[in-house]
Amino acid sequence: MKSFAARRAALIAHMQSRGGGVAVIPTAPEVPRNADADFPYRHDSYFYYLSGFTEPEAVIVLVVGKTTQSILFCREKNLEREIWDGYRYGPDAARTSFGFDEAHPIAALDAEMPKLLANAPAIFYALGSDSKLDARVQGWLHAVRQQARAGVAAPSAAHDIHGLLNEMRLVKDADEIATMRRAAEISSQAHERAMRASRPGMREYQIEAELLHEFRRHGSQFPAYTSIVAAGANACVLHYRAGEAIMKDGDLVLIDAGCELDSYAADITRTYPANGRFSGPQKELYEIVLAAQYAAIAETRPGKRFPDAHDAAVRVLAQGMLDTGLLDANKVGTLDDVIAKGDYRQFYMHRTGHWLGMDVHDVGDYREPGAHAIEGEKPWRILRPGMVTTIEPGIYVRPAQGVPEQYWHIGIRIEDDALVTEDGCEIMTAAAPKTVAEIEAVMRQG
Repeated sequence: MKSFAARRAALIAHMQSRGGGVAVIPTAPEVPRNADADFPYRHDSYFYYLSGFTEPEAVIVLVVGKTTQSILFCREKNLEREIWDGYRYGPDAARTSFGFDEAHPIAALDAEMPKLLANAPAIFYALGSDSKLDARVQGWLHAVRQQARAGVAAPSAAHDIHGLLNEMRLVKDADEIATMRRAAEISSQAHERAMRASRPGMREYQIEAELLHEFRRHGSQFPAYTSIVAAGANACVLHYRAGEAIMKDGDLVLIDAGCELDSYAADITRTYPANGRFSGPQKELYEIVLAAQYAAIAETRPGKRFPDAHDAAVRVLAQGMLDTGLLDANKVGTLDDVIAKGDYRQFYMHRTGHWLGMDVHDVGDYREPGAHAIEGEKPWRILRPGMVTTIEPGIYVRPAQGVPEQYWHIGIRIEDDALVTEDGCEIMTAAAPKTVAEIEAVMRQG
C-alpha cells in the first residue's frame, strides 16, 4: 500500500506544478464474452498503478488545490452478489485498506464530480482515449457551467493524465523491479519446461499448454499476452498464435511467451530444434542472431540512446546476411550500403526492443520529452537506471529467388528482458536456456 500512496503523492506533486485541479482515473470495464460469461477481468494498468485495487467499477479522483484529497469510488458491499461473484471491499474497507482519504459508492460519481470540479482550474484525465469517459466528463462540466450565474466556474484547462503517468511508469521502483524479476523467473522456467517437453510429432498447442501450466502453478494470474508457439515455417509469421501444426523432425520451434504476475509482464522468446539438435544452417543463422543480441545488450546502459541497441544488432545481422549469402553482396553492395538502403529488412523487419512493465508494450515516450527538435525530430530517449526494455533481434527467411534454399522457412528470434542498472543492464530472463550448447543439453535431459 505504501508504494501506491507514494505514487499518488508523486502525481499530486506533478499536478501542483501545473497549477492544480482534479484528476479522474477509471479502471477498465468488464467485457462480456458470451451470453452469461465475461472475459477474465483485468484492471486498467494506470488505475492499478495508483491504487493496487483490482475490482471493476471503480474510479480514482485526486483533488489538488489549497488542500489535497485522494478519493476512491467503488462498488458497495452486496452480500447477495458476493455469493455469486466473490468478495467486495465496499467503500469503507477500501478506504482503509488502500490508503485513500475518502471512498464513496460508484453510483455517487455523477452527483459528486460536478461538486469536485466546481472552481477547479483544470481537469486531468485520459483525453480522447475513451469516448464514454469523454461524454461523461462533458456532462460533469456542463453541470458545473450551469452554475455560472451563482459565481461557480468550470475548469478552464484539460491535461492528459496519461502523459504524466507515462513518465512515472517508465522508471520502475524497487517493488516493481522485484515483481518483474519474479515474473521473469517464472517465464524462464516455462520456456525450459517447453524445451524439455518438445518432441517431433507434438502439436503447437500442446507446447502452449506446458507454458500455461508452468505460469499458473507458480502464481501467475495470466499470460502477459497470447503465446506464440510457431513450428517450422510458422516461425516466419511474427504474430503467429499457437495452432494445430505438428512439430516435424528438423523443424525449429519459436516460442514468444511470458507470464503476468501481480500486473507486471515478462516477455521472452526462445528458438530451438524440435528434435533437440540444430542443423548446420539453423545453427549458422542462430549464432548470428545471438551475436546480434549480445551486441545490443552491450549498448543497453545509462547514457545510451534507445535506438543504439537496435543499430548495433542490425549491423551484426546485416553482416551475417552478407556472409551467408542471404543477401548477395554483388547486388546489394557493402555492409554500409545494406544498412543505408534497408535491404536487411527482407529478413529482419522489426525493432530490437520496446519498453516493458505493466503492459507488454509498456508506456513511455521513445523520444526525450521537452527536448528541442533537431531537423524536425526530437532526440531519442536516453536510457536511465530503472528503465526496462526487451532486446529481441531475429532473422526470418521466407522462400524467395536468390535466397539459398538451405535457409528457407527458418525463423529465429531471441528475446530477453533488460533492466537498465547504474553501470549497464541486468538480463532478468537469463535463466532461460539460450546458447546452442545450453538448449541442446536441456533437450537431451528432457
